[in-house]
Formats: sequence, structure tokens, C-alpha cells
Amino acid sequence: MEQKTLALVGCGYLGGIVADAYAAGLLPGYRLVGALNRSPEKAAAVAEKVSCKACASLEELLALRPEIVVEAASVAMARSMALPVLRQGADLVLISVGALADDAFRAEVEDAARANGARVHVASGAVGGFDVLRTIALMAEAKGLAETAGIVTHKGPQSLQNTPLYTDALPSDGGPRCVLSGTAAEAIAVLPTKVNVAVAASLAAASPSRMTASIFSTPGFAGDDHCITAEIDGVKATVDIYSRTAEIAGWSIVALLRNLVSPIMF
Repeated sequence: MEQKTLALVGCGYLGGIVADAYAAGLLPGYRLVGALNRSPEKAAAVAEKVSCKACASLEELLALRPEIVVEAASVAMARSMALPVLRQGADLVLISVGALADDAFRAEVEDAARANGARVHVASGAVGGFDVLRTIALMAEAKGLAETAGIVTHKGPQSLQNTPLYTDALPSDGGPRCVLSGTAAEAIAVLPTKVNVAVAASLAAASPSRMTASIFSTPGFAGDDHCITAEIDGVKATVDIYSRTAEIAGWSIVALLRNLVSPIMF
């Protein structure tokens, strides 16, 4: 099988999972050619581990002509790299899907992908079930049915620090407290860099302005629990995933990459 050339942007925790999977032979359909990170030392460490080039800039990385570029960095990096990657004709694997919350930017991304024969692949991250969510949304559109969709997130108060939702009273609350209730669009506006799950779910199931969103703070709660529902007349789907750490997000990138070169795709 001919290998696809792969580049990695982001060599922290999530990117390290991708690099380790590659080093362990779990991505046999690829040849990793370059790695880029805000910290040159981390890029050099990954490059040494997988025998690829440590790059100092996105331009240097793209000069290696990768066919697929993996973003495992941040919303800010995703926004800065998406258009250059797509305009070169390379596919983009995106984990920081919060970058697509901006309608105007998402339209630019779609235009760049179409114009250059490239595609954006959104990794499932800490959720899943995008296929059934998209199917229900399609059925609603095709049949003129009303669709209801929502996401309820539970997390510990410590994860809300340095956001507008945090107060000093949250860690001592006796039970779950709803700190946000509205639409996914409102959640995105309040927490633009921390709602990748809400963005991905709303793009798959409905739209950010039509999908409801609630966030609960629970003292002592470790990790995140996301429960997504989508419903039309005669069909209801519920996807509920808990993860104590972000590890599942890194492995979702690996799973997506394996699926892209598999003779049978799920």
C-alpha cells in the first residue's frame, strides 16, 4: 500500500499521542515527514522519535508537501494554519474545531477546500456519534421535520477557572450548579477556546444558534461528561461520553487517520 505523507502541527500531549502511535506502527498507511510546535524543543523531540524533520515555521512544514496535515495544537493555531494548508491542496485533520465556530471563517475554509481539491476532517475528540447526528439533521431537512438538539456538559469547577463562568463559590457548592444555559452559539461566545465539543456537535446535529447548551459545575468532578441529544419525529439519538483526561481526543486523531486509509471505512 502506498503511504500518504503526513505532517504534525502541535507536539504537546495530543500530538505526542499521534507521534507515539506512529512510532508504535499503528499508522502504517503514513510516512510522517515533519513536525511543528510553538516550542522548538518539543518539535525536535518528536522529530527524533519518529525520524522526521523538525520545522521552525508552517512554511517550512508545507514545503515538505504533506498530503495530510494534523492539527493538535489550539484554536488559534487552527485558525492561522487552515487556509495555507488547504490552499496548498493538502487535507487538514482538525481537533480544535472551535476554530470553525466563526461563520465567516468557516465559509473561507469551505471555499479554500473546494477550490483546491482538499478536505477538512474533524476528529471526534472527546465525543462521538457524528454520523447519526448528521443523519438525523439530513432527515429533518429532507422531510421538513422540526429537529431538537442539545448538549449538556458536566465538569469540575477548576476547569472553568480564568473564564467568565467561574466564581470563588463554585468549588464549595454542595452539588451541580448550572453556570450556563442557552444555545451553543452563546456557549461559544462565552468560552471561545473551550467548547470544541459544543462546536463539533452543533455543526453535526443542527446549527450553533438552534442547538441548546448547558454547562454544569460539580465540585470534585474530574474530567468532562458530554451528553448530546438529537430528535425528530420517530427518531431520537443520545450520545453520552465521559473522559477523565484529554487522552481520548489524541486517540481519536489516530483512529481517524487509520480510517482514512482503510479499505473499509466506518
